[in-house]
Amino acid sequence: MADEAEPHPQAKAVLDAVESSPMPPTYALSVESARAVLEEFFGNENPRPLGDVSEFAIEGPGGAIPLRVYQPPTPDPHPAVVFFHGGGWVIGSLDTHDNICRWLCDEADCTVVSVDYRLAPEHPFPAAVEDCYAATAWVDAYGEKLGIDTDRIAVAGDSAGGNLSAAVTLLARDERGVAAHRRTAPTVPDVAYQALLYPAVASPVLQEFDSQTENAEGYFLEWESVRWFYERYLPEPTHRRNEYAAPLLADDLSGLPPASVVTAGFDPLRDEGLAYADRLAAAGADVEHHHYEGMIHGFSSLPEMMDAAGDSLDAVAADLRAAFDSG
Repeated sequence: MADEAEPHPQAKAVLDAVESSPMPPTYALSVESARAVLEEFFGNENPRPLGDVSEFAIEGPGGAIPLRVYQPPTPDPHPAVVFFHGGGWVIGSLDTHDNICRWLCDEADCTVVSVDYRLAPEHPFPAAVEDCYAATAWVDAYGEKLGIDTDRIAVAGDSAGGNLSAAVTLLARDERGVAAHRRTAPTVPDVAYQALLYPAVASPVLQEFDSQTENAEGYFLEWESVRWFYERYLPEPTHRRNEYAAPLLADDLSGLPPASVVTAGFDPLRDEGLAYADRLAAAGADVEHHHYEGMIHGFSSLPEMMDAAGDSLDAVAADLRAAFDSG
């Protein structure tokens, strides 16, 4: 249970603005309208200047995967963060998370490769996992052309993007084991770090947490919207038991890279993020856990509105720097 009686005043101001808006909640909208609302709410009107920003597409398992590459102004080579945006696997884009990518690029002095993976319901699970894994493998294989030090590659994401980051690290570990068993050269990405911002890592049908009911309504992400996202991302019931859809279901979390995990006190996903951080640590991973008691889901995307947002991004950037420097 959250220690504070109510959210931080800055978070409450955001909640009041959302409450006074005439727009219905996500679960009451069409997919198209929900996407448009997020694009407007998280638009980056004052982009932080960087060394360079470019866009191109790579071949993926389901067609072209658009990428946006953020480069710091410092000399190459740089470590890299492959970033997966949040939005419940249904909404969100390169634009909705432009400010986070720019922040991490600047503060962690790294190249950030943001991935425009396929969205549900047009492309349900496992399409997003496949695209994110393919993009990470591409950075590992071709990153040197972008001035990337491919020995230092991290994955990162918020909410559904945190889920995808965790899934990519699990899949890379498992695929490396298969390659070793077959005595073939590994063709899988080597992920050195994972940064998970309020990740959605639990199964919607097999795991329950107190925060899902404590923070079910009134704190930006409502549990009914979480259900709406899962219904579109995981329409096949058997997939709701798949550890690449819900990494907290994995029996074994050993052999995974060190992690940063950000959680928020007034987030329905709070407790599953806490549980994943604890399980990673118990399995032997070095974990930096940053908890913001008075904050709400999605707060890191709003540094102009909440001081804790910038603090959380600075903390993750510092963790990434430390990991890259030790790599």
